[in-house]
Amino acid sequence: MRFNTISFLSDYGLDDEFVGVVHSVIRGISPDVKVIDIGHNVAPHDTRAGGLVLARSVPYMAPGVALAVVDPGVGSSRKGVAVEVADGGAFLIGPDNGLLAPAVAMVGGATSAVVLDNPEYQLVREDPETGAAASPSTFDGRDVFAPAAAHLCNGVPLDELGTAIEATQLMPGLLPVAQTDDDGSIRAEVLWIDRFGNAQLNLEPEDIVGWSNTVTVETRSPDGRTATRSATRVAAFAHIGAGAIGLLVDSAGLLALAVDRGSAARDVGLSEGDEVTLRPGDDTAARAVSSPVALRPTRERPKENPL
Repeated sequence: MRFNTISFLSDYGLDDEFVGVVHSVIRGISPDVKVIDIGHNVAPHDTRAGGLVLARSVPYMAPGVALAVVDPGVGSSRKGVAVEVADGGAFLIGPDNGLLAPAVAMVGGATSAVVLDNPEYQLVREDPETGAAASPSTFDGRDVFAPAAAHLCNGVPLDELGTAIEATQLMPGLLPVAQTDDDGSIRAEVLWIDRFGNAQLNLEPEDIVGWSNTVTVETRSPDGRTATRSATRVAAFAHIGAGAIGLLVDSAGLLALAVDRGSAARDVGLSEGDEVTLRPGDDTAARAVSSPVALRPTRERPKENPL
């Protein structure tokens, strides 16, 4: 099967030439392939964050190959892998360090996998003294992963790229699971804070079915201090009142704390990985007291006043 799309995610940033070089290597091997940049601002070496970005993105990626590189172990004994999903309908390529695991699970699991160890489909450097293959590169995105992605798009069979391994041998992703306490409260974790300051939690809407519209949110700082705020369950950012905290379903289908046109992370004091405890609040306490206001017409301006 041939593909015409590679979706590319990394922690390379855009200050150096790394992203452009990967694009160029792919272009040289498979000129008709379109590379879509999912993003390159994953925090350096943060495989957990990269895995979450990939998992959020993969349901919406065009059919083809997902190339993900967040690789603090580059050049070490960690394996580079290509993973087949959907019975050959798509592939994921990258380091076997847990980065790919959440996305693989999101699309139903791996159907086969190989270790990328066939130098015929890599950019192999030669030792200038011996002429033999040089020691492992510190740029596997260029030398191993990009060529593999491009060759797959050209129709090279997966098993030609390297040695087959059982999918169960792939490194699992380590993502936190929320816990429900005896009192009905839920201890969750902040998975991600986007550039707007919305704080995504490892909770789904089903986890709080039957709860009141008001939710008590307790946060714990690294030094052990706790703070408690009330949040209102809403359907959109614009439904969050001024100065209030909202709890809504974000674009990934998870619950997130948000502020309308502001930063929940800043206002609540949250960072990725922080613990957040949610418990049902009291809706009656959140009802605002209103007073009728009568609007009276203003006096007619003097006719001689031109303004």
